[in-house]
Amino acid sequence: MKKVYVFLADGFEEVEALTVVDLLRRAEMNVVTVSIKEEKQVMGSNQIPVLADDVFSKVDCSDADLLVLPGGGEGTENLEKFQPLLDLVKSFVSENRRVAAICAAPRILAGLGLLEGKKATCYPSVMDMLAGAEKTTDTVAVDGCITTSRGVGTAIDFALELITQLDSAAKAAEIAESIVYK
Repeated sequence: MKKVYVFLADGFEEVEALTVVDLLRRAEMNVVTVSIKEEKQVMGSNQIPVLADDVFSKVDCSDADLLVLPGGGEGTENLEKFQPLLDLVKSFVSENRRVAAICAAPRILAGLGLLEGKKATCYPSVMDMLAGAEKTTDTVAVDGCITTSRGVGTAIDFALELITQLDSAAKAAEIAESIVYK
């Protein structure tokens, strides 16, 4: 069973995080939501409290098939300030292991120099922060082990792409049909 970690910080965009969690769990993947704080309750950008499965200090992500960074302005800022997560993301990309970011969160990857020469997309107002990237307005951009997406309106496409990568296009199509998508 594929294992995915979704990292939550106060101010995260609820739709971007929970759509990924929901659809990947429907695809029978082991998805763990992780608070970067020492408490499991994380407040979303729209003041929706979410109880994470675990806290960063207590998880071992060495078994991960994918790390996911949801966006949200404040959430992205909080993720950017959390050095243990940044170190983990850098390590994954250096080992050619999958990392995905949506909305404002791709700027974290750019800030770490991980998008240099890679195709990437993000929320329109963040596009200028993707230093060194080959910027695109595609709904989802995949380049090597890095997947990026634009925002709330692209969260389903983002999640389905991740299912395709971790399982198959057939599984992604099955999930899309089950939720009456397109």
